[in-house]
Amino acid sequence: MWHPDCRSAWSPLLPGPHGTLRFLRSALPAPFMAVDQPGHARTSFDLKSAQLPVVAVALKSTDAAQLAAELAQRLGGDSGFFDNDPVLIDLAGVHDDPAPIDFAALVRELRRYRTQPVAVRGGSAAQMQAAHGAGLVAAPDAPQGRGTESQPPAAPAAEVVREVEIVREVAVPAATVVVDKPLRSGQQVYARGADLIVLAMVSFGAEVIADGNIHVYAPLRGRAIAGARGDTSARIFTTCMEPQLVSINGIYRTTETELPADVRGKPAQVRLDGEKLLIEPI
Repeated sequence: MWHPDCRSAWSPLLPGPHGTLRFLRSALPAPFMAVDQPGHARTSFDLKSAQLPVVAVALKSTDAAQLAAELAQRLGGDSGFFDNDPVLIDLAGVHDDPAPIDFAALVRELRRYRTQPVAVRGGSAAQMQAAHGAGLVAAPDAPQGRGTESQPPAAPAAEVVREVEIVREVAVPAATVVVDKPLRSGQQVYARGADLIVLAMVSFGAEVIADGNIHVYAPLRGRAIAGARGDTSARIFTTCMEPQLVSINGIYRTTETELPADVRGKPAQVRLDGEKLLIEPI
């Protein structure tokens, strides 16, 4: 996915375009000067503005143990979904919860799934102080009226992972990856910055991921994740819809919910309608 270096000094964070976070240049001391010859000085580094995409995890429970169990249930077998992505923890949904949050445990759990928690926002004064003690930087609250919805009231922790929103700039896929062999259980294909076309069966336990659309011209029985970098217009197509899991832009549906008869085992597509995942016959 992406590999930004999040260890640089943090200046004030402000929302950038498309929901990303923008690092702004702040007032800093003059750069270190290295001298090659008398009277000739050069700087050893430059300070520039930078723009990084992040994954925002919106909490609805302060119970880190419940979150860990839910993460294991939904992502335990999906270790390649994230790739050291920076994470912003959004506390707006638990702002008024008096229970303390074990941020150290929360950070450890998120790192288990190859993410890098770096910032927190939307919490109470006590929550923000505790987060700072765990090494997280305070980010500004999400602005209203610019594509950001207010957080709903707190809900059971079982809904936490479904609220993970991919917050990043979307690039139009510039290529297409074609796979012409069956994918067995445990195999994974990721079409980075591209659409993915699979001409053979995706078996139970296999996984196909694309930043763009996914086309499977055979039975889809494993996991299919389209719009992996935040493309809400991405779709999943198959000639035989029998998946373990389908996801677009972080919105999931698993086999825990049985598919309707008009799409189960038949040609169908998956698309997003707002925050709702639709599976329709084609």
